[in-house]
Amino acid sequence: MGSKGISILFPDGNAKFTRMTDSAFHDLGLDSICKELTSDAKERKYITGVISNMTADADTARFRQEVFADILDLSQLRKKITELFERLEFMKSFGSLAKKTEEKLGIWYLLHRLDELDDYIKCVEAMRECLSDERIRSRGLIRFREHINGIYEDSCFAQMRKDISELKLKASEIRSVTIGVNVNDRFEATSMGLISVNSKPFKKSGIVSNFADALSSKGGIKDDNEWNGEMRYHEIDRSQSGTPGAIFQKGMGFLAMQTTGAFVDAKVRQTIVNMPDDDGMNNSTFYFEKVMNKMLDTLVKRLSDTLSKYVDVAVINISRLIPEFTYYIRFAEFIEKYSEAGFAFCPAKAVSGSECSMNARSFYNLRLALSVENAGDIVFNDLKFDSEHTVYILTGANRGGKTTVTQAVGLLFALAQGGINVAAKSFEYVPVDCIYTHFPADEDKTIDLGRLGEECVRFKQLYADCTADSLLLLNESFSTTSFEEGYFIARDSVRAILKKRVRTIYNTHMHKLAADVEEMNEQTGGAKASSLVVKSDGGKRSFKVEVAAPEGMSYARDIAQKYGVTYEMLTSG
Repeated sequence: MGSKGISILFPDGNAKFTRMTDSAFHDLGLDSICKELTSDAKERKYITGVISNMTADADTARFRQEVFADILDLSQLRKKITELFERLEFMKSFGSLAKKTEEKLGIWYLLHRLDELDDYIKCVEAMRECLSDERIRSRGLIRFREHINGIYEDSCFAQMRKDISELKLKASEIRSVTIGVNVNDRFEATSMGLISVNSKPFKKSGIVSNFADALSSKGGIKDDNEWNGEMRYHEIDRSQSGTPGAIFQKGMGFLAMQTTGAFVDAKVRQTIVNMPDDDGMNNSTFYFEKVMNKMLDTLVKRLSDTLSKYVDVAVINISRLIPEFTYYIRFAEFIEKYSEAGFAFCPAKAVSGSECSMNARSFYNLRLALSVENAGDIVFNDLKFDSEHTVYILTGANRGGKTTVTQAVGLLFALAQGGINVAAKSFEYVPVDCIYTHFPADEDKTIDLGRLGEECVRFKQLYADCTADSLLLLNESFSTTSFEEGYFIARDSVRAILKKRVRTIYNTHMHKLAADVEEMNEQTGGAKASSLVVKSDGGKRSFKVEVAAPEGMSYARDIAQKYGVTYEMLTSG
C-alpha cells in the first residue's frame, strides 16, 4: 500500500495479515466510528481496510503508533500536509493526469501539463520544508522525510526543475502564430499551414486597409509564398461563421494568401492540413493545433518525454501516500475533538511474548462517546488477560453492560493495532492476529438452518479460523434454544477454546456455565477460564465488572422487585 516500499503504515513486507470479517467489523461498532471520522466514502473504505487487516506483529503496531503520535501532536505539520495533499489530489483528479484520451498528444495539452508538473515540483519542495520539523520522532515520517530529501537532492530532480523551467520559458514566449491558407481558383480555402511561431502579438488594423495592402503593395499578389512580416492584422469576429474561405473573404488579414497552388517549401509542406468543407470557425483552433503539432514535432516530443520521465517521481510516488496520511489525519481530528469534550484517550503499548497479554486500566467503549452527551457519564473498567484469565465467562443483568464491555475490548485491540490512541487511561497488550466475533445473526440469515443450527455452523468455522494469537468475542452464543441444549453446546465450546488458548470473552445469561469454570479448568489444563460479573448495587446497574462468582438468580429477583412482580408484591393488598 506504500510508495515503492515507502510507507507510513507498514514498516516492512514481512508481517502476515488476516482480514477481519465485515460482520465482526460491524459487531464491534467500527462502522459507526468510521462514519464519524469522514463523510467521504472513498476515505471510509480505505480506513476500513487498514483497521480490518490485522497482524500479530508487535513492531507494526509500534510503528503505526509512533507515526500517529507525530501526526496528533504536530497540528501545524498535519495542517500543512493536508493542504499539500489536497493540492496534489485536486491536480491528480481534475488535471491532465486524469485524462486517458488521445488528446494527451496535443501541444496544448502538454503545455497545460507542464504547468501542472511545475505545481507538483513546488509541492515536493513545500513538503520537504514541512517535514524538516525537528520534533518528528517516528520512524515512518523520518523515512518519508529521507525519501523526499532523496528526491529533492537527486540530480534527476535538479535536472527536472531545470528542464521544466526552460520549457516553461520557451512556452511563455509564444504570443502569436502565422498561418498560411491555400485557396483554389474560386478563392476557397483548401488547406492551411503554420508559417511561423512569434514572440510578439499581431497588432490590430482595419479590414479594408489590410485587404487593400495585401493586394496592392509591392505588385499586388505575390509570386512566392515567403512571409516578410509586412502584412497587417485584424481580429476575426468570432460571432461570424462560415467556411474558412468565407472567413478569409471577410478580412482574415493575418493569413498569408496563395491563389495558384500549394506551398513549395518542404518544411512548410509538412505543416499542411486539409480543411473540410462547411467547417465553421468554432473548429479553427482544432486545425491550428494539428498544424502546430506537425510543425513543432520536436518540441512536442521533447516536452512529452520530459513529462513522462519525471511524472512517476513527482506525482505517482508521492500521491500513493495520500490515503495513508489521510488515515492518520482523520483519526487525529477525531481524537482531538473528543478529547476536548472530556473523553480520555491514551497511546497503547504493544509488547511481545508477555505472560500478561492484555492489561487495560480505566477503559470504556469508544462507541459510547458517539452517543452520550456528557463524558462524565462514562463508566470505566479494568481487565487483563493472562495465564490465569484466558477465557472470561461474563454474566450479569439484562442490559447491564455485558455487550458494551465485550465490544469495548475488541475496539481496544482493533484501534491499538491500527496505531490509534485508545479509550482508556492505559493499555498494554500483545497484538492479535485477528478478531473473531459470534454475535446474534439477523433473522434472514437463519431461515435454512434455524437459529441454533446457524450459530453452530458459524462457531465451528470461527473456531477453525482462530489461533492462540486471536481474540474471540462471543455474545449470547447458543442462547436461542432451551437452557439444557444451549448449556451443553456452550460448555463443550468453552473447553475447546481453552485447549486452543484463545483469548475470549463470552457474555451469556447461562450463569451455570460461569459457575462451572473450575471444573472446566481441571479438564483442560493450562489456560484457565474465569467468571466475570457485571456488578449491581442494590438492583441498580453499575456497569462495573469484576472477577467473581456469578450472582445467579439474584438479578432476576432485583428486577422483579423493581417492577413489583414478586409473589408477595403481586398478592399483597
